[in-house]
Amino acid sequence: MKLHVRYEGDDDPKKCTARKLARFDLAELHRSSRATPYGIVLDPHAEQALSPADDARALVALDCSWESADETAFSLDGNHRALPFLVAANPVNYGRPFALTTVEALAAALVILGELDHAERILAKFTWGETFLELNEEPLRRYASCADSSEVVAVQDDYLVEESE
Repeated sequence: MKLHVRYEGDDDPKKCTARKLARFDLAELHRSSRATPYGIVLDPHAEQALSPADDARALVALDCSWESADETAFSLDGNHRALPFLVAANPVNYGRPFALTTVEALAAALVILGELDHAERILAKFTWGETFLELNEEPLRRYASCADSSEVVAVQDDYLVEESE
C-alpha cells in the first residue's frame, strides 16, 4: 500500500515523522493538495470511521501542526475516514488520546486495514514506535476484526466505556 503525506512543513523538522518516513522512502511527501494523489484521507473531521471494509490502495495523511489542523486543512481528494480512539506513544504527546503523529496515524490505519507488517516496518524507524503498537494492542486488534465503519464505532464506544470505569 502506498503512503502519501500532504506536507505543510510547519512543525519542527527534527521532530517531523513524515520527513523521516520520506528519508527512508517509506512515504511520499506532497507540497500541494493538487499534487497529492487520491486515496483514503486520514481526517479527524470525517463522518465515517476507517474500517477493514475500506478499499485502500493508498493512504493519505496530513502533516501539519495541531494549531492548523482545522477542517479546511483536510480539503484533499479522496475517501475521508477518521481513526477511532487510540493513544499516542510519541514523546511529545505520550498517552494523550487522538494526539497521534503522522507515522502513528498511518501505522494505525495500516493495522486496521490488515497490514500489520507494513505498520511495524514504518514504526521501526522510531525508538518509541513499538510502544505505539503495545499501548494500542487491544483496540487495534478489535478495530481490525470489524466488518465495517459502524462496527468500528461500536467497538470504540465499548472501549471508551471500559476505559472510563
